[in-house]
Amino acid sequence: MMKLTRYEDLLKQQLKDPKFRKEYEALESEFALAKEIIELRIKNKLTQKQLAQQIGTSQPAIARIESGSYRNVSLSFLRRIADALGAVTEIHLRKKGA
Repeated sequence: MMKLTRYEDLLKQQLKDPKFRKEYEALESEFALAKEIIELRIKNKLTQKQLAQQIGTSQPAIARIESGSYRNVSLSFLRRIADALGAVTEIHLRKKGA
């Protein structure tokens, strides 16, 4: 029987590796935004296609932003998503490594 490992436990172990930690932290903010959008979309009982239709874009555009791989997302696009999901857009700057 294969032993199951909880994601949190695996992540905690992998974060002990300085190289892994550096890469993980570099991507953390991108994936945090994607996670927030997914959670809000699901809470609002919308599919990617329905959200896309509400804001005048395509379903693949929503899929890209939810994957965390959307590199050139505009503030206006994020605001349209936030409005459709009943949320507000906040942007913060913080010192690197803080």
